[in-house]
Amino acid sequence: MHLSVRELQKSDIPSLVAYWRDAEEAHLLGMGVDLAKMPAPEALTAMLSEQVDRPYREKASYCLIWEVDGQAVGHTNINRIRFGEEAYMHLHLWTPRLRRKGHGTALVQLALPFYFRHYELQTLVCEPYALNPAPNRTLEKAGFTFVREYRTIPGSINFEQAVKRWELTRQAFEKLVPSF
Repeated sequence: MHLSVRELQKSDIPSLVAYWRDAEEAHLLGMGVDLAKMPAPEALTAMLSEQVDRPYREKASYCLIWEVDGQAVGHTNINRIRFGEEAYMHLHLWTPRLRRKGHGTALVQLALPFYFRHYELQTLVCEPYALNPAPNRTLEKAGFTFVREYRTIPGSINFEQAVKRWELTRQAFEKLVPSF
């Protein structure tokens, strides 16, 4: 099984939008999504299309596609980007049969150089729903440090919830990927 990561292309947008549009309600709620805040597929398509062609410094969101054996199976993205400082990462494995197999950790690790290189980050932050064990396990295994648990509305499509804040500093990243 070959795992790879690449930048989002316009041809990926329908699959990414389908993930959100077709996801089961229980899956979305398990990630802390407020269903009433979900953007229409057309709005999501427009936002993603606009971001693809922007230079790195102008992107409000930067998305990578996760692949297994050349097939797109998920994505990771950053937003709340402060170039040269920090960004907030999100993780989504689209293919249910690939969940709980350890692929998420490897895919996150493959994505990290893109984020640190293109955005010159000092800290990469991820704040998954505290009651969603999968991303919390993945982040720990990928080398992130647990910082704290607290209540917030972590994103534009979320309800108020307990989140676990994980961070990966540039120094810790460089130890994970010495050839960076």
